[in-house]
This record gives sequence, C-alpha cells and structure tokens, in this order.
Amino acid sequence: MSKSCPFCAILKGDVPREVFASNDLAFCIADGYPVTDGHTLIIPRRHIGSFFEVTCDERAALFSLLDKAKSLIDVEFGPSSYNVGINDGPAAGQTVPHLHIHLIPRYETDDSDPRGGVRWVVPEKADYWSES
Repeated sequence: MSKSCPFCAILKGDVPREVFASNDLAFCIADGYPVTDGHTLIIPRRHIGSFFEVTCDERAALFSLLDKAKSLIDVEFGPSSYNVGINDGPAAGQTVPHLHIHLIPRYETDDSDPRGGVRWVVPEKADYWSES
C-alpha cells in the first residue's frame, strides 16, 4: 500500500468510502467525480499502477467485479449501454497511479451522437466516419 494513494487510504480505513462489492483481490466504489449516474471504479487491493502488472488471479478478480458491478448498476440505474475504460499511464490521462477500471453507464440522453465512444480521447481523430 502507498501512503499517499487515495485508493490505498480507502482500504486502510483512512478515507471513509462505501465499498459496495469486493473479493479477496479487488473492490468497487462509486467514482468520486462521476460522469454519469452509477459511474463505478473497480480497483485491485494491491497497489499497482498498470493493468499490465496484474497477475492472472487479479485480472480474473477485477473482471468478476466488473460483471458484478454491471449487474448491480443495471438494477439500480437501468442504463442502455456502458463504456469500460482504463487510463494506463500519465500520457493516457491516468491521474491516480493505482490501477482502476472505469465502468461508466450510458443513457440514451447522455449525448446526441455517442459514435466513436472511447475514440474521443484523441478528439481530432475520433470522428473518422465524416472524413470521406
């Protein structure tokens, strides 16, 4: 665990946050700055920065919680779609250096044209369908 990591602080009990699903290797919390209702983070218990550093067991635990969180969000919020994303490294926009997976519920009213989804992380290349 890292002394300055906000996710490790949750695990240590230093920061009160509701963990709404967990297993031996990972846990889920609501995103502190949600982009939609139900925006969730799936986080490994071990302090690691990159998805590419997880063990096979940790990867299975993370994906198991991803499925569980989706089921819970389906019942509570009823979204029509999802974005699943990982910002892996500073150049990819990672601001907390502890791996976390974003599960972002999407709703019909979110965006009038959601085409491209995660491609919008590089806006000048996202709208490929109109460049013909």
